[in-house]
Amino acid sequence: MGLRRLFICGVLTASMVMGGTVLTFAQGTTHKIQPGDTFWKVGQRYGVSTTELLKANNATENTVLYPGQIIVIPSGNQTIHTVKSGETYWIISNIYKVDLRGLLYANNANENSILYVGDRVIIPTASQAQGYTNYTVQNGDTYWVVSQRFGVNFTELLRLNGANDKTYLNIGQVIKIPTSGVAPAPSAKPYVTYVDYTVQKGESSWSIAEKYGIPAYELMEANNINSTVVLNIGQKLRIPVHHVPIKATPGEKYGELLDWWTEAQYVVPRGATFEVVDFYTGKSFYARRTAGSNHGDCETLTINDTNKMKEIWGGFSWTRHPVIVKYNGRKIAAGMTAMPHAGNDGAPGGEWTSWRSGGYGAGTNHDYIKGNGIDGHFDIHFYNSTRHKDGQQDPEHQRCVKVAAGIK
Repeated sequence: MGLRRLFICGVLTASMVMGGTVLTFAQGTTHKIQPGDTFWKVGQRYGVSTTELLKANNATENTVLYPGQIIVIPSGNQTIHTVKSGETYWIISNIYKVDLRGLLYANNANENSILYVGDRVIIPTASQAQGYTNYTVQNGDTYWVVSQRFGVNFTELLRLNGANDKTYLNIGQVIKIPTSGVAPAPSAKPYVTYVDYTVQKGESSWSIAEKYGIPAYELMEANNINSTVVLNIGQKLRIPVHHVPIKATPGEKYGELLDWWTEAQYVVPRGATFEVVDFYTGKSFYARRTAGSNHGDCETLTINDTNKMKEIWGGFSWTRHPVIVKYNGRKIAAGMTAMPHAGNDGAPGGEWTSWRSGGYGAGTNHDYIKGNGIDGHFDIHFYNSTRHKDGQQDPEHQRCVKVAAGIK
């Protein structure tokens, strides 16, 4: 169905075009956020600058948009067509001589969308309807780097520019960026914002930190408290929220090189369930990060996942393999061993047990997922992560991380 917009100010001009009413507005409208929308993307759709859009919504470049949220589109001249009986998007595109794809995109529609008499359809400008914007190539750019910067499909970017994955780019060259699916260029560095949280019954600094996927010490530092402080119901806390921009990779088979201390541990937090892909064979299984401060302590989800892991390694093994961790649409370069240790599948996780695998003896049981065919957890290392035993980097793990990231 065509978009039904709330028009705040009055109509400036009205005319008739081939039986359909054309209204040219100079006022604000509203837009309902769809999955994947950003301020940049919405601005491109309506032909307004990101700066104007942010200002109209009292927002900043760090403001997060949520599906269903209503934002204001600032004043600007816009042509609106009121649907008459028998009209379709194809007919309307011919009336205004605009690209059908651009018309559908401007109205959050597709080829199967149905129009009803009285619906209002946005008529995109020529630049909006062409379905792309221009970009001037900078030093170090490749098609893959550009696709990651603008959040567009790599294959679509190549197709639009008549290129392939071996095509080189020259500094100053102008290429086309698809406007469908375009996102703003990400910040080069990670940054932290804060949200407020009200303490609930039975919660501790550790449990709240676990809920938000951050180290407990970081939560305590943000609130100027220590491990001896007892939290009270209703107490207000500041929760650090880490924003880690997507990094470019040399090609689709490689993962992002994310620093463990400032990036990876927040992108793949405790409790995260993800797919592990062996870099050389492409075989994969599912796992969860259950613990680990210096690197990821992880467990397979099921016995089937354990069997797949053993198939890749040829059994339980301390051999380091380069792997790709796939989580939340991202691919992160890592190194992994397939040797469970420090746990007992037959005892409750997190509690004291008289026996733990790998010769660890009695102690806290680091086995939280039961019935998966392993006792304890295995290690997944990321860039600059360290061993628990001595706080030092493992050279072979770091080599594997770089292999998975495409770095020689």
